[in-house]
Amino acid sequence: MKKRALVLGGAGFIGSHLLQSLASSGEYDLLVSGDIRPPRFSVSDVDYKTINVCDPISTDVCPGCTEIYNLAAVHTTPGHADWEYYWTNVLGAIHACDYARAHRVSRILFTSSIAVYGATEEPVDELSSCQPESSYGRSKFAAEQIHRLWQSECSDDRRLTIVRPGVIYGFREQGNFTRLANLLSKKMFFYPGRKDTIKSCGYVKDLVRSFSFMIARNQPLITYNYCYPERLTSEDICNAFSEVAGYPKANRVIPLSLMLAAGWFFEQLGALGVKTSINRARVMKLNRSTNILPMVLKDCQFDFSYSFPASLHDWLQSSTSGQFE
Repeated sequence: MKKRALVLGGAGFIGSHLLQSLASSGEYDLLVSGDIRPPRFSVSDVDYKTINVCDPISTDVCPGCTEIYNLAAVHTTPGHADWEYYWTNVLGAIHACDYARAHRVSRILFTSSIAVYGATEEPVDELSSCQPESSYGRSKFAAEQIHRLWQSECSDDRRLTIVRPGVIYGFREQGNFTRLANLLSKKMFFYPGRKDTIKSCGYVKDLVRSFSFMIARNQPLITYNYCYPERLTSEDICNAFSEVAGYPKANRVIPLSLMLAAGWFFEQLGALGVKTSINRARVMKLNRSTNILPMVLKDCQFDFSYSFPASLHDWLQSSTSGQFE
């Protein structure tokens, strides 16, 4: 019997890669993507539907649904008012679980975030306490509890997988690593205060592989971090981009106080209507470590298909412009 999946947030970066993987598996006779935006890239045999998870999900969006992937979120930080993270991320969790209850869907995979731990110089793993510092992290932690409640209502039959990804990168990411590559290519990247900031990250193709790997364990409830087990610093990441793409190496460290002053200046430009992505919050994100350990993946003997440099090679080969698209 073939499966039927509803992917909420399926038009986004991770959702598009997930749908590509599900479609190529041949295990599904219906794949539905629910989102409010056009797909990052289209996948054949996927039924794209406009679904806003802030509203109750229509009963007929995925007839015979057997599993739900809840990837829908407001996630860019900074970039939104505090209430927007809760409005989308918490309501989305409620409506995904309500749909699962109404249609007796017994399996949900929910993408949370390492933001539930907060920034940390010391290593933390799945057994560490959650101390979210941002509205994004707190809204994701609240959404985890909503999904856990759904699973606990019928714990013998329902299966819940909670994934806490680090920074995810790859083809059509259009986020942190894409901006970094662009700055490095133009010799415009400077380290804010230090080079040894630890950044937990992972390649999107291995992230999607980890979904099916952990779901196949068929445990009632499993929560796992997703990132490379190696501690990658800002310098490691920048050097790998330079080696793979031939960019000049970034060497300059600018005092954090000066970088924060520049961030304040660009905030003032933004207030005057000049579009900019530079601000003090983003500078501080670059300066603070996210030192996350994927201990559950390690204990389950998940093998990463790509080293960090190999993943950058693969990403570059997936692009048609010769740049990291």
